[in-house]
Amino acid sequence: MSRFLLQLGLKYKNIFTVLKFMRKQNNGIWKSIIIQTILRFKFGHKKPASEYTPYEIAKGHKELIITLRRHFWDTVLITLGIFSASFGFKGFLLTNHFIDGGATGISLLIAAVTKIPLYYLILIVNTPFIIMAYNIMGRTFAIKTVLAIIGLSLCLAFVTFPNITNDNLLVAIFGGFFLGAGIGFAVRGGCVIDGTEVLAIYLSRKIGTTIGDIIILINITIFSTAAYFLGLEIAMYSLITYLAASKTLDFFIEGIEEYIGVTIISSHSEEIRQMIIHKLGRGVTVYSGKKGYGKRGETKDTEIIYTVITRLEINKLNTELEKIEPHAFVVMNRVKDTKGGMIKKRRLQH
Repeated sequence: MSRFLLQLGLKYKNIFTVLKFMRKQNNGIWKSIIIQTILRFKFGHKKPASEYTPYEIAKGHKELIITLRRHFWDTVLITLGIFSASFGFKGFLLTNHFIDGGATGISLLIAAVTKIPLYYLILIVNTPFIIMAYNIMGRTFAIKTVLAIIGLSLCLAFVTFPNITNDNLLVAIFGGFFLGAGIGFAVRGGCVIDGTEVLAIYLSRKIGTTIGDIIILINITIFSTAAYFLGLEIAMYSLITYLAASKTLDFFIEGIEEYIGVTIISSHSEEIRQMIIHKLGRGVTVYSGKKGYGKRGETKDTEIIYTVITRLEINKLNTELEKIEPHAFVVMNRVKDTKGGMIKKRRLQH
């Protein structure tokens, strides 16, 4: 028992947290929830509930709390994104027939030409991208994206926003700002409400070009079509909308571009390596290094993990890292493009 408390204390770093967990462990319902939601998923259904050790239950408790907290904040961010994007649509863009790039731009363009309600088109246009998201990004990302897009559609259908201004320049700038903020909040919450980036990732892996080039090509097509159907002036104002939205999106997700190089230093390097390979489907490079700073100036051998992910996977990586080692030293850098290696992500097990 003393060994278990020592292990638990080292894991939680706080005696009050340990005591709080020990009280909760006596609650059969809470213990059952931990086993059914975390441990059964990790170990499968082969292990009977009575065979889980107190230490395994403690780890399961920690992972459950992290998961619930992450889902809560993801829900908050996605909800903010839905309302921000809806305000950009109904408060600025729709009444002036301005469009944006990507899937939202396609939806706005069709709505302006055919008079079909935008909340129908948002669902229809994004459906293929949701299927791609399931195959490329995984089930959790796809489910959150489905819920976010449905939420956006319902918000557009039933929530009333005032028309803020009819000044074309203000409509273009602030409509793009609120739309970009909405997309950015959704990405921070671990999903998308505009599926163009998922399409760009898919095509980049199929034809070998960069994500940025594909997005530019898609948007050139959209704005050229808008110039033909809506007029050159509206197309030019729509380009301002797109620039405002894209810059706001970059700001909200901290300027993260196509690929992110992630360096991780942790005492749980092997567990993190396995997580990146099996849960993210990414390749990993492991360096041998030395910690150069200590309480007494001593050095210590350590393993340094390096991987490359997309910005859509940052949320999942942070969640999994927090489960394994909340205090791991993580450095993220922008990577303009990549070539070779395990960048083409394999299909994950669902």
